[in-house]
Amino acid sequence: MNAALTLRERSEAEASRLPPLLARAEHLAGTVLLGDHGRRRSGLGDDFWQYRPAQIGDSRRMIDHRRSARGDQQFVREREWQIAQSVMLWVDQGASMRFASEKSLPSKADRARLLGLSTAILLVRGGERVGLTGTTLPPRRGNAQVIRLAQAWSEDSDTDYTPPEHRAMIPHARAVFISDFLGPLDEVELALTKAADRGVRGVLLQVLDPGEETFPYRGRTIFESVGGSVRHETLKAGDLRDRYLERLAKRKDALTQLCRATGWQLGLHHTGDSAQAALLWLYRALDGGTR
Repeated sequence: MNAALTLRERSEAEASRLPPLLARAEHLAGTVLLGDHGRRRSGLGDDFWQYRPAQIGDSRRMIDHRRSARGDQQFVREREWQIAQSVMLWVDQGASMRFASEKSLPSKADRARLLGLSTAILLVRGGERVGLTGTTLPPRRGNAQVIRLAQAWSEDSDTDYTPPEHRAMIPHARAVFISDFLGPLDEVELALTKAADRGVRGVLLQVLDPGEETFPYRGRTIFESVGGSVRHETLKAGDLRDRYLERLAKRKDALTQLCRATGWQLGLHHTGDSAQAALLWLYRALDGGTR
């Protein structure tokens, strides 16, 4: 009986978190301007996109005579490119992501989920398929898929660090990995190497708390991982600062080199900065930085 009550309480708690996350993600996605035509571009399709002046090399069959009859210039009717692509998402659910150095700051997990879900909303609005890496939630279109993603990201992991999923990578798709990337790097290397082997290109977004960048700790300090697996006490925390910052710089450099070798893009976001700016960068990076 107690077990059933506990399960129900957990389910209700997780369900109560879902609507606010969806509402915030919808609001954040709505603040990003997608341009006059969003992700649309000229190509094969049925829907009208735009008229453009006829150019050398255009056949006579391409001329739109009704539009051209309005003046002395000939125009071509272009259709919208309608090849939907698949985008696979991975948001770190590890305990390390639940860290926040100040009460006024969101946790890394909260910001990562918000950015991941907002990105999914923008992609779905652009007619593309989104899903999770791995086999649990293959890419699909539609608002129902956004709800499934929100549900999947409402659960925390008990382990400090969770590795990125690299199974069932769809050839020539795109991917987004959002994490602090402070855990074992070999799993990230494996995931990106397998992705590159299948022609998958994507984006790594490293989400860090401002305290993790500045190391503002002095005197007697107890450092303990959120998951409780690591604990270290020191009387002179300030003496650790230089070594910590050096290791953090090496980790960032390793991520840079890894992305360069696999054709991925690397971004850095601090939880104290604008979520809107991070979302806009993510969206543009997925589009190849063309806008």
